[in-house]
Amino acid sequence: MSNLEFNQLLTGNVDFLRPVANTLTRDADAAADLYQETLYKALANRDKYNTGTNIRAWLYTIMRNIFINEYRRKVKQNVIFDQSFDDPIMSRVASTAMPSAESILEAKHIRKAIHDLPNVFKDPLVLYFEGYKYHDIAGMLKEPLGTIKSRIHFARKLLKTQLVRV
Repeated sequence: MSNLEFNQLLTGNVDFLRPVANTLTRDADAAADLYQETLYKALANRDKYNTGTNIRAWLYTIMRNIFINEYRRKVKQNVIFDQSFDDPIMSRVASTAMPSAESILEAKHIRKAIHDLPNVFKDPLVLYFEGYKYHDIAGMLKEPLGTIKSRIHFARKLLKTQLVRV
């Protein structure tokens, strides 16, 4: 099969990959990266495609393998995905490189709101933002893991309501 024929076959059968990438990653940017990497690998390995076989299955297999390998690589690096910094209120404190007067006042306001939380919520939240993992916090506070997770969740919800009111 010539390069032109392969490229035409490829471009005619790649539309189904975008929703698959979105389903696998559940993140638009990661899905776009996965889609692009899949097309790159398909083009780089066009000689491994057997003419007459199902190209969609071949492309899906490439995408799935890239996704699995990336997941395994991240697990080996002990990367834990945390959605807390997707929270705009909590990320204000962490995102400032050179603090402005406004950000300093915001940080003070957030620290006061955290200080005003009941200890049952404040202690796990503070430990979590100091970098401890859920299971470490559960061990330190001698509480079940699920309890720690729910207390941190409720602490965030309380902070949101307190900080939105101002």
